[in-house]
Parts: sequence; structure tokens; C-alpha cells
Amino acid sequence: MRPHVSIQVKDVAGSVDFYRKLFGKEPQKMTGSYAKFDLDRPALNFSMTTSSPEKVSRVSHFGIEVDTPFEVTQWQEKLKALGLKGRTEEKVDCCYARQDKAWFTDPDGNSWEIFYVHEQLPVTGPASQKTECCTPAIGASACCA
Repeated sequence: MRPHVSIQVKDVAGSVDFYRKLFGKEPQKMTGSYAKFDLDRPALNFSMTTSSPEKVSRVSHFGIEVDTPFEVTQWQEKLKALGLKGRTEEKVDCCYARQDKAWFTDPDGNSWEIFYVHEQLPVTGPASQKTECCTPAIGASACCA
């Protein structure tokens, strides 16, 4: 079993260039207005279609959870070497968890986080007041600052 996500983009070719770098894989299918990536790690069926600028998909953000903090660093280094600018956060309290993160933004403004969870945090009481937010925007201050 794996999830399927389909987004609407302004330019399939430009988006494929970004996602080819992000996923390190060629699309399984591609036309002028459609592309599909079948991924094993993360297990994901990810596709995109061309849309008008007014109908481009917008979500809070996408994420890939990894198994070690070192993997966050590996992703950051790999994507930076491929020319994808991003930012990192280390041991931030965000989304009710202490995490390390690397953030990147696709050509249509959708944010992606590569993250490792060090520990879960409580969802009630004073400790939770600074852990609710996630700030995916590149250049934004640290999560929950």
C-alpha cells in the first residue's frame, strides 16, 4: 500500500525538473501536461497535471519522515548540490514534536519538509502552546519562534 498525491502545476516540465532532483528518479510517465513518479522510498504514487495559474494546487506542505537525523543532513546536502535552495531547523519544537527539518519549495510554491522526530511532545498544557505551528515558507523564522 502507498498513498497517491496528484497536484496541479503551472508547468509540468519545470515541476518534473524539481521533483526529479527531489526524488532522485525519473518520472515513470510524462507528457506535455502530465507526469507521474512511482516511488519506493518514500512509498508514493505522485502525479501532476498542467493547470491555469489560478488553479495551481496549494497545501500547507508535504513531508517525508526519515529514520535518523543523519538522513535529514544527507537530503539537505544532496538537494543543495543539485541547486535546490532550502533551510534547516534543528531540534525545533513544532507540531507537538521535537524535530530536525530541511525545507524546500517546488516551482509552484508548495513546501516540502524532510524531517526526523526526536521525541513526541504533549498536546495539552503550557508546553503545547509553542508547538502547534509549522512554518514551511523558505526564509521564515524558525518554527514556533
